[in-house]
Amino acid sequence: MSTFEAHEVPQHLAASYATGFGEEGRAWIAGLPALATAMLERWELERDGPVGAGQASLVLPVLRRDGTSAVLRLQMPRQETTAALIGLRTWNGEGMVRLLDHDPVSSSMLLERLDGTRTLASLDDDDVAMSTLAGLHARLVAVPAPRGLRSLGDIASEMLEQVPRAVTRLAGQTDREHVRSWASAVAELADEPGDRMLHWDLHYDNVLAAQREPWIAIDPEPLAGDPGFDLWPALDSRWDDVVAKGDTLRIVRRRFDLLTDVLGLDRARAAGWTLGRLLQNALWDIGDGEARLAPSSVAIAEALRNR
Repeated sequence: MSTFEAHEVPQHLAASYATGFGEEGRAWIAGLPALATAMLERWELERDGPVGAGQASLVLPVLRRDGTSAVLRLQMPRQETTAALIGLRTWNGEGMVRLLDHDPVSSSMLLERLDGTRTLASLDDDDVAMSTLAGLHARLVAVPAPRGLRSLGDIASEMLEQVPRAVTRLAGQTDREHVRSWASAVAELADEPGDRMLHWDLHYDNVLAAQREPWIAIDPEPLAGDPGFDLWPALDSRWDDVVAKGDTLRIVRRRFDLLTDVLGLDRARAAGWTLGRLLQNALWDIGDGEARLAPSSVAIAEALRNR
């Protein structure tokens, strides 16, 4: 039977948990080998490839007892992990990676295996990549949010409460004006936060090639809300390439128009909620000690002016 050893824990995953969760994170990492071995035994899995990891999860390619390929994903239980399980069960493979099994205590997941070597970022034609993403996105947000997910209304209220203090920590007057403007956009929309199930992180690298369908979404962080709040990761996809082409505003507008057309969104409302997402990112960055807004956020906000 397959096992997992302590020396196999990727260093960047251990460092991420130590930085993000302190002693709790270090304790979870220390127990990870035993957890992985227990899940391999429980589901009768054989390892079938090298260890993978993001910033928050360990990923082991495996074979099930019947010989089908799968992925064992291990991540510390927290609100985001619980939301992911709710979303995966609700989408049930419709445009989304399929959940094959899970352990409610440890939040361990057994997922169908996709082609981790090919993401939408591998497509040279941005219109083709964005159209593919938009089609998946439309299928995902067609699903009403089930009970148990965070509400965009609650998030909007929390953001608006943080703005007055946050703007004082920005170095430039222009940046402060941007944040106040984004907060005003959120305040106008906060009474109608929406009720769709959002992915919350759907960008090119979170869409993988597959056999069941040509492309399938992964790594959701589900939230109940308006699909307009879900557009920023797509607009920001492959940002270095967008900047290198020297026509940033046109590319962002084309992406935004394509997304809103395919999803059937009111553009003014979608633009407002996208500013809300820029506000969320800014508040997170300020909380991490940043004194300036991300240039990409300023560029996206400019592109959406009068949209």
